[in-house]
Amino acid sequence: MSLAHTAAEYMLSDALLPDRKGSRLKGLRLELPMDQMIKFVAVGFPLLLMSLAFAQEFSSGSPISCFSPSNFSVRQAAYVDSSCWDSLIHHEQDEAGRYKIKSLWPHKALPYSLLALAMAMYLPVLLWQYAAIPALSSDLLFIISELDKSYNRSIRLVQHMLKIRQKSSDPLVFWDELEKARKKRYFEFPLLERYLACKQRSHSLVATYLLRNSLLLLFTSATYLYLGHFHLDVFFQEEFSCSIKAGLLHDETHVPDLITCRLTSLSIFQIVSLSSAAIYTLLVPVIIYNFTRLCQWDKRLLSVYEMLPAFDLLSRKMLGCPINDLNVILLFLRANISELISFSWLSVLCVLKDTTIQKHNIDTVVDFMTLLAGLEPSKPKHLTQQMCDEHP
Repeated sequence: MSLAHTAAEYMLSDALLPDRKGSRLKGLRLELPMDQMIKFVAVGFPLLLMSLAFAQEFSSGSPISCFSPSNFSVRQAAYVDSSCWDSLIHHEQDEAGRYKIKSLWPHKALPYSLLALAMAMYLPVLLWQYAAIPALSSDLLFIISELDKSYNRSIRLVQHMLKIRQKSSDPLVFWDELEKARKKRYFEFPLLERYLACKQRSHSLVATYLLRNSLLLLFTSATYLYLGHFHLDVFFQEEFSCSIKAGLLHDETHVPDLITCRLTSLSIFQIVSLSSAAIYTLLVPVIIYNFTRLCQWDKRLLSVYEMLPAFDLLSRKMLGCPINDLNVILLFLRANISELISFSWLSVLCVLKDTTIQKHNIDTVVDFMTLLAGLEPSKPKHLTQQMCDEHP
């Protein structure tokens, strides 16, 4: 019998989680994988296009080529190119013979508009980093620590029950004390459950998360408006008529009124415009998916931790409207599942629980571990029958 008790003690000792030393903050993921992907694409893609635009400008020289009169010197032709690029105004004659002016400034502002777009897309990231991450990191550290501690408390409780059972000469006394402890709920550790219930009534994290995604949608909509209103208007404008009769050339009679210029960087402009519209169009469903995730509970994690004696949020129907801080914390706990050592242990116990014959007597990890340690999770039938015979 002592050999069996020793084996049970070794089994319970191996089930205890090791104490972690040092800071665990560096290992925490404080951004969801989907949010990281959105950040890298929304911020990095405009910077990539900006570098493409600058590289094309530096490698190809002047982004326009003007057809100067044949009697112009090389320096005069270079002055025409520079002057037309500075003004970038198209003079078009209408049916009445009057000239209409059309600005082509989006070609000149292309790299800087991409930089402004990247900075705008980074603002939601800064909002999350300074408004939510400090509170979220402390919440995750506390909850992860308490989940692992609650599991260890359950194992230590079974170890203590095993020692009491070994020292007890009368099994009836042990089972009476055990039944009394169950009725008075001594096996529960309500700190974690009450903390999570408190987070269910808090809305600061979820408000920041919704604001972050709302700003992303707002800036994406502003990008569509900018591309549609300004870029689309000059999207196919490869040639334009430039007037150089200004300054020193204002009174020169041999200088024509208009000179035709060609935009050599039009293909880059079109590629940037189309790719920007396509990429941000693909990001919109992902951002909307982030909204929909907050409309339902992620109960996979909670269902596993229902094995803890102090964790019955699901069984007591405490989960109401999912738009609160608790749901956001659950999403980040799923992202940091590698930090939850107890999760893998409890997942295994849940699988074994479903295959156990005495399934109706197992509610918590305490019940299951007492069964593995050689103790029944409830009073054996022969002891119950013996008590009935002694007290008819």
